[in-house]
Amino acid sequence: MDLLASLRPAQWTKNVLVLAPLIFALRATNPSSVARALLVLFAFCAIASASYLANDVADRERDRRHPVKRYRPIASGAVTPGAAVGTAIALVAIGFAVSAYLGAAVLACSASYIVLQGLYTHILKHHPIVDVFGIATGFVLRVLAGARAIPVPLSHWLYLCTLLLALFLALEKRRAELSLLEAGAGEHRASLFGYTLSLLDQFVTIISACTVLAYALYTVAPETIEKFGGDRLKFTIPFVLFGLFRYLYLVRLRGEGGHPERVLLRDRGLQLDIAGWLLVVFWAIYSKH
Repeated sequence: MDLLASLRPAQWTKNVLVLAPLIFALRATNPSSVARALLVLFAFCAIASASYLANDVADRERDRRHPVKRYRPIASGAVTPGAAVGTAIALVAIGFAVSAYLGAAVLACSASYIVLQGLYTHILKHHPIVDVFGIATGFVLRVLAGARAIPVPLSHWLYLCTLLLALFLALEKRRAELSLLEAGAGEHRASLFGYTLSLLDQFVTIISACTVLAYALYTVAPETIEKFGGDRLKFTIPFVLFGLFRYLYLVRLRGEGGHPERVLLRDRGLQLDIAGWLLVVFWAIYSKH
């Protein structure tokens, strides 16, 4: 059970992004495309868990000084570094095998993700601003892999919205860490020396506005209306606004910004909002096809 916990299954929710191209490319009713999308989802769950194991092994000494992360199985000693590394290698092999089956382009995305995680663990996460862009790039690679698996071109709108939303979540995560650790924040994560709460608040204000604006423009763009046969996708905008507002409410008043996956898995209001968004999306883009 400790080894399973080290795989961070709750964070597999992030990999659901690989399904976005399936939905917005009008392939969600195609059995072959659905099967390939689910396979790339499985592959990214495997390689993401491998990266979590490697990261926890590398950070185990630092995590032992963290008020929450010290309870992680590797930091606490419940899982040995050797067992973690062996499991990580096996998961990478499985993820790469599935990716290769889906095509060279998907394998390239998976390999790029592993390389990115290695760079993040040893270099990127130690530098302010660079660290959040490193996180956001991982989300973009997930979406790109989902598009290549079907295969369809990656929409520039989907790329833009994914990048902006990922930056929003990463910045809120950094803010939560800085707020929790206060004076000792930089000792746990070097990049936190370069942030202040007021600076992060400014960043979040900018990126959240850009996220909503980009999504709103996408829903009413001429190419979107032509592709889906109408402008009904604009009715999903209130769900996006509510989701951002609800998330900010939860992380600022309840202190849950350090674990965005837990917010998604535990908050009924956010779950209902996402369900409503999906229902309206399918009504807006599939009812005429």
